[in-house]
Amino acid sequence: MPGGPAPAVGVVAATRQPITQSSEYIARIQSTNRVNLVARVSAFLEQVLFTEGAEVKKGMLLYRLEQAPFRADVQAKEAQVAQFRAQLRNAQAVLARTEALLKTPAGQQSSHDVAVANEQALRAQILGAEAQLQQSGINLEYTEIRAPIDGKIGRTAVTVGNFVGPGTGTLVSIVSQDPMYVVFPVPTRTVIELQRRGGGKTGSQVIRIRLPDGTLYEHTGLLDFVDNSVTGNTDTMILRGLLPNPQHGNRRVLIDGELVTAILQDVAPIEALAVPRAAVLADQEGDYVFVVGKDNKAEKRRVKLGQSTPGFAAIINGLAQGETVVVDGIQRVRPGQPVAPGPAAAQVQPPAGAPAGTKQ
Repeated sequence: MPGGPAPAVGVVAATRQPITQSSEYIARIQSTNRVNLVARVSAFLEQVLFTEGAEVKKGMLLYRLEQAPFRADVQAKEAQVAQFRAQLRNAQAVLARTEALLKTPAGQQSSHDVAVANEQALRAQILGAEAQLQQSGINLEYTEIRAPIDGKIGRTAVTVGNFVGPGTGTLVSIVSQDPMYVVFPVPTRTVIELQRRGGGKTGSQVIRIRLPDGTLYEHTGLLDFVDNSVTGNTDTMILRGLLPNPQHGNRRVLIDGELVTAILQDVAPIEALAVPRAAVLADQEGDYVFVVGKDNKAEKRRVKLGQSTPGFAAIINGLAQGETVVVDGIQRVRPGQPVAPGPAAAQVQPPAGAPAGTKQ
């Protein structure tokens, strides 16, 4: 009231504080490795040996195809190799006799040449038969389809009794579980600023994850990849981070394809002028604070905010270090009005390295 006593207010001084800059982006979780299994030989499916949706280990047997025709083919190729080897032994014996006869008047060079050619031809036939045997053995191995990676297996596309082959398509998919990628688009100019602050290196920003239920994921990761091109229609670049995804009981928190919020934080905090968030008010013209001058009169001061959180606000311009701003009793203050300043009841100050967030 005019002519009444000056209202008591709690004040704090604007000081420089260590602030960890951060920003938030809509992101998706992606597995670091994904495999679509296909049959490499054609046969009837005899067994499905995994539980759909379970985690499998590398080398685990997943499918078994009909093996009898492939075993029979291996035996036929083994018999062919044995036959050629027997013929080779006979050819070697003939060659040895012709070589011995060459030292006598009864020997003929033409007979020796035929024996040499026959022996070399059989050696070549053995090489070809052994190659066919090896291929038959590989085909027999392909009747057992095993997991090529550790990961979580999906739903099988075929069941026992179906005829499968290379043209059947994907039998089942496996996605790796730990670690996981988080992938998100960022405006190009923001990427340039992040690289400037990080010296152009990946790994200079920490990534945290806010899960779909609003809780923060307990593990953090590092930014490990920035795409090499800009998406023209959105003027964004794809960034990627790597986070651990350990098992908790029989489940893991991060799921491939999950929609989350990525919080990108600088590893090292920066010094910024900060005031308690409660000291900042806003109207149609923007943000402002009440500053207490030397004559204890309140001055309405327009400010530009930087990174802010519910606890504090970073001031880009409008305030100088050491100036006193009103925090408590601010609703009783009017521009130009004398006030009775005192220490704020609870001075909210940002702890060192506290993150300051902006949502993109």
